Amino acid sequence: MIELASVIRDLRDELERAIIAAEGEALRFELGSIELELSVALDRSGQAGAKVRFWVVESGVDAALSATSTQRVSLVLQPTLAGANRPPFVSGRADANER
Repeated sequence: MIELASVIRDLRDELERAIIAAEGEALRFELGSIELELSVALDRSGQAGAKVRFWVVESGVDAALSATSTQRVSLVLQPTLAGANRPPFVSGRADANER
């Protein structure tokens, strides 16, 4: 299983690489909402002050979790660039007027 925070961090890294890899390309794609549907397992330790952790269930692991309750959750993420008031593009600048 993988922590939910790791899944989101890896997604962010992939999107950043896609933006950089398309630098200088004429064809651009506006990055819109990203929808994730995941199977998660809830882990709560019995210690005082313990946190609840959400683990993303990897493909093929469902059978091994028969004693653990899993749930399907859907997340909708809206990507933004720090300091920008427009959606990001998966490419570099298209013309000199873009900032």
